[in-house]
Amino acid sequence: NTEPFQVTVREDNCIIVSLEASDVVSSSSVYVVKIAGESKNYFFQFEEFNSTLPAPVVFNAKYHGLYYIVTLLVVNSNMVSKSARSITVLTKPLPVSSVSIYDYKPSPETGVLFEIQYPEKYNVFTRVNISYWEGKDYRTMLYKDFFKGKTVFNHWLPGICYSNITFQLVSEATFNKSTLVEYSGVQHEPKQHRTVPYPPRNISVQIVPINRNNWEEHSGNFAEESFMAPQEIIRKEKLSHFPDNPPEIPAANTSAAWPEYGYNSTEYETTSQPYWWSNEAESSEGEEEFVNAVSSDYEANDVNTSGKLTPEPPSFLPVQMVLTWLPPKPPTAFDGFHINIEREENSTEFLTVSEDTHKFVAELKEPGKYKLSVTTFSSSGSCEVRGSQSAKTLSFYISPTGEWIEELTEKPQHVSVTVLSSTTALTSWTASQESGGNSTIVSVVSLTCQKQKESQRLEKHYCTEVNSSSSLIENLVPGAQYQVVVYLRKGPLVGPPSDPVTFSIVPTGIKDLTLYPLGPTAVVLSWNRPFLGVFRKYVVEMFYFNPSTMTSEWTTYYEIAATVSLTASVRIANLLPAWYYNFRVTMVTWGDPELSCCDSSTISFITGKQIPEQT
Repeated sequence: NTEPFQVTVREDNCIIVSLEASDVVSSSSVYVVKIAGESKNYFFQFEEFNSTLPAPVVFNAKYHGLYYIVTLLVVNSNMVSKSARSITVLTKPLPVSSVSIYDYKPSPETGVLFEIQYPEKYNVFTRVNISYWEGKDYRTMLYKDFFKGKTVFNHWLPGICYSNITFQLVSEATFNKSTLVEYSGVQHEPKQHRTVPYPPRNISVQIVPINRNNWEEHSGNFAEESFMAPQEIIRKEKLSHFPDNPPEIPAANTSAAWPEYGYNSTEYETTSQPYWWSNEAESSEGEEEFVNAVSSDYEANDVNTSGKLTPEPPSFLPVQMVLTWLPPKPPTAFDGFHINIEREENSTEFLTVSEDTHKFVAELKEPGKYKLSVTTFSSSGSCEVRGSQSAKTLSFYISPTGEWIEELTEKPQHVSVTVLSSTTALTSWTASQESGGNSTIVSVVSLTCQKQKESQRLEKHYCTEVNSSSSLIENLVPGAQYQVVVYLRKGPLVGPPSDPVTFSIVPTGIKDLTLYPLGPTAVVLSWNRPFLGVFRKYVVEMFYFNPSTMTSEWTTYYEIAATVSLTASVRIANLLPAWYYNFRVTMVTWGDPELSCCDSSTISFITGKQIPEQT
């Protein structure tokens, strides 16, 4: 019943082998330990002993996370060894030293990128154990798909705070149908990460005109769906049209700065209202002071013959904005919504509402262009607060007369460009009647301008994007390539861009091609180019009967890079005397595909006879 020899692994990765009394067969025998697992086997002999067992054998294992087979050998007086028994042990892998967690960009709501660092030399492991708290639930799993210390984990829930995230390297070995498992320790700092919540769905806005008589009668005291501005905000807007300091975004759980707003048993939490929100309910004292007070201007100038005040009617009456949305798609953990309202790109207001709120009502008292966005935020737990991506940004325009112009969402279809001449082109497109656009913006930019050196640039008008309301594109340059994008427009609102369309203008070609003979074997070609034109290079070609190949074909003789010079010339040598030649010069553009012009720019010549030398 005594135990056999003992094998243990210490924390310093040393294997300790101890001989037990049951292992002793004869005092004349020699006891040897064989350790296998690395590239070679190691043998250690126990010291000779009589009645007292020898000291343990200590083996400093080189590899962490590797399994070793420890065998006890008994050698008798005849030098015959016998394997008494074998024990398999597994050393513990070295721990992870550092961990980084990043959003998985294609899907930050459910995916993260793990990057771990660990000692690589003499460190063996098969899988990685990932442990964490998912909210209030503890999770752990074994993961093996790490490549160079990185892996994508795409199974988390959106908006959840994952805390106390730890990584352990795991070594596994199977021997004699038994499995050994060893986990490394945890030496890195535990991490935490919150996934991005999904954005709200079906965001929509409605603008409801407010009847002027009804508005004057109630003096801003609208039903329970109206927003009520603090009295100090009303006074502040009289002094400063735009606040100097933008409002701060409130924390998710801070108390509301506005009075409670009841709608479907929910509460709004907001910052102070901007100047363009209307006051809809004040104390009776505030109404007497602000609404009914008579200014000095009225006393001086606005008294009629009956002695009664005749104040001018307001130039713009408030309109009611109703913003609605649905919760994000499940399963998403979230604690509320952020509402971002921007007016004329210079006044922005952030508001926070509770997770049960799906409707936001306010009165806008200033005309202009507005942009709205609603995002989800998650704040529960110890992780940082994170907001969702903006699923949709709504744009609309309130005219000074109170007209509501909705956002343009349709882009022009079937955009095409017809070249009318070397300097003009006509753009056409189609749009449905429901698109709502009553005008267009045609945006044109040259694709060849930036390819030219600035000192050699032959065009300037469309080097930067030029916008026009006309479908007729003028001031084009022959040989250039252009890109056109069309936008629908209604009032100050601009819709999404159309698919870009590229078109090219054929170069006009050279003119005044002239040939100057320089003897029986050489000529000089000279030519001019039009003042208006863009091209990449001149290509000089010649056509003649080649006696070595017994063929006649056009072959390229020389290429000359384009310059701002209006004239160019080239010397052609090594011609055959008394031979018929055709020469051609074409202009080649920068476009893709290249365009060239023109094959008609040719000139023919018969070289002179060569006079034999007299001896």
